[in-house]
Amino acid sequence: MQMKKRQKSQYLFRNRWIDRQRIVRNMEAFQDLIVIVLCLGLFAYMVMELWQIFSSLMLPLNHQHVTAKILFLLILVELFRLLMVYLQEHSIAVGVAVEVTIVSVLREVVVHGVLEISWVQTASICGLLFILGGLLLVCAKTPHMDMSTNSSYSAFNNSDNEQQENGGKLPHSTQYEEIG
Repeated sequence: MQMKKRQKSQYLFRNRWIDRQRIVRNMEAFQDLIVIVLCLGLFAYMVMELWQIFSSLMLPLNHQHVTAKILFLLILVELFRLLMVYLQEHSIAVGVAVEVTIVSVLREVVVHGVLEISWVQTASICGLLFILGGLLLVCAKTPHMDMSTNSSYSAFNNSDNEQQENGGKLPHSTQYEEIG
């Protein structure tokens, strides 16, 4: 009886070969589905918040409350953008996450009022904003380290190389062949 040699991407479970790559693809698809559902839910919640902001403008205006609502809506927009970047690149954009955190901290300052916060909290907030600002600068100046392993980036570079080899034309798989 001859035993079939197992590939590195397969392992034996209950006398059946299981392909890890297929499992990973399926799990990534399931993760994408979860992120899409989160995006749709977040979008619906943003529309409801926007409606509340417009309806609160009809009442006597509380500037602090309206500003806090607008900043909260901006946080939701940034979270939506973070989810969209995750869907496209399958990685978290640290710069966008830092931006969300900065806006969230500033929103809390607006909600609670600068004059009502103790000096210790104010110093802590300033330190946090300083660190987050530095991290944002580092993110802006540092090229992405995972670009060489990112398949979409590699495919993009390959298509650019093929275009240069073909004299700027599209690769053969997308060109229409001339007849006759």
